[in-house]
Amino acid sequence: MTEYSGSGDPARSLALLWRTRERVSRKGKPDLSVEVIVRAAIAIADASGLGALSMRRVAERLGVGTMSLYTYVPGKAELLDVMLDTVYGERAMPEDVPGGWRGRLELIARQNLALYQRHPWLLQVATSRPVLGPNTIARYDYELRAIDGIGLSDVEMDSVLTLISGYVHGAARGAAEAAAAEHDTGMSDQQWWYAHAPFLERILDPGRYPTAARVGSAAGEAHQSAYNPEHAFEFGLQRVLDGIEVLVDSR
Repeated sequence: MTEYSGSGDPARSLALLWRTRERVSRKGKPDLSVEVIVRAAIAIADASGLGALSMRRVAERLGVGTMSLYTYVPGKAELLDVMLDTVYGERAMPEDVPGGWRGRLELIARQNLALYQRHPWLLQVATSRPVLGPNTIARYDYELRAIDGIGLSDVEMDSVLTLISGYVHGAARGAAEAAAAEHDTGMSDQQWWYAHAPFLERILDPGRYPTAARVGSAAGEAHQSAYNPEHAFEFGLQRVLDGIEVLVDSR
């Protein structure tokens, strides 16, 4: 299931994101607010994924009638935009980071990975149309400042952030899928390999596939599985930063 950011009414979404028209009708509940509704929606998505999120579920969690929510939030599409902008505001944005631009980008990558780990439902949202909320824009500005003044053009700066973001998104998805496989099947990677070992020994003939047999055995022994999300993230992040460093050094 994939949801899309920015799919709601633009005027209503922006008014909600920037809280420019948070009006409560006479039927509004005094203990309700956009913030309370959004936090409840995030809690549902954190626990059960976006497939479980609906205005009705949010209302049930808050103990109010579903129609009460529409006094504050136009609909689910606009609610999703505010959820995204809200979690984007969770991250600290320190200016004094050791290691120069490379250290700053590494911190950004690790913070983004941690955000996916706290809120796995973010992987279910396509964000090619960005949420134009205050936290989203502040986040973009902060990340740009991490590489400002190192010799890159404005377009290259934006592309570097896209590269880092795409890498982290892929790594987070791989880790989430690995965790889901173990959870859904009730079988760890080690158990899976043990069950398949007799068949693999017959299929993976070292005489026919010498390189695959050698490398596969070495990786399996090192990771105790076919895939280690933590190793994959660390190794890949450094290679991405190495590539960016080549570009920076060429200026």
